[in-house]
Amino acid sequence: MAVTNQQVMEALRKCYDPEIPLNIVDLGLVYDVEVNGEEVGVRMTLTAPGCPLHATIARSVQQEVEKLPGVRHASVDIVWQPPWTPERMSAEARKKLGWSK
Repeated sequence: MAVTNQQVMEALRKCYDPEIPLNIVDLGLVYDVEVNGEEVGVRMTLTAPGCPLHATIARSVQQEVEKLPGVRHASVDIVWQPPWTPERMSAEARKKLGWSK
């Protein structure tokens, strides 16, 4: 049985930006998930282009997705367009950071 986008997104909630105590989904860093049989592609960004932890975060994403039953390989594409802004965060994430309106 093929993995679903929803299952992948739930797995990605286990991945955190080490500098911000929130998962990458709530931070709004995940732009797209594509499931093609046993292959999963994740298109995402980071909060800043010069993030020194980009390789660590990408590796965490790949590892979490590859733990899912039915996934043989996951690839992570870090992109910079569109640029990330705090508005991409979930309401819960903004609240946790004290940015609620």
